[in-house]
Amino acid sequence: MGYFSSLDISASGLTAQRLRMDTISQNIANVNTTRTENGQPYRRKTVLFEEKSASVPFSSYLSKSIADSSAGGGVRVTGIVEDQTPFKREYDPGHPDADEEGYVLRPNVDVITEMVNMISATRAYEANVTSINTSKDIAMKALEIGR
Repeated sequence: MGYFSSLDISASGLTAQRLRMDTISQNIANVNTTRTENGQPYRRKTVLFEEKSASVPFSSYLSKSIADSSAGGGVRVTGIVEDQTPFKREYDPGHPDADEEGYVLRPNVDVITEMVNMISATRAYEANVTSINTSKDIAMKALEIGR
């Protein structure tokens, strides 16, 4: 693995985790949105990741020795999907979106779950920044050898 490929891998992780944090922020911001453009409550979104070189079948990795195996190519976002868990029902007959029985459908967003996911994304982001800084420090030490 070359120097720049390690930076590329970490940079792809930074980009992916940034999108994950943006999606989590959108979920938290819409925790009380009872009506969207389609007339339904806001539906929680999640980000799906995949290894960039995931097109190689897993069995080929098993057949290679550890010395022959190559490092991954980073991570990429394969999509943003909506969580299909049911909406929360809350009794609030005075709400404009209440049905005939007085129940309002609330988004399927749990703030505690979103905050845990935000902490996880932040830690992953920090790990990628640390990896980039370590690569930079190694390159600087290598340049100092030549003095």
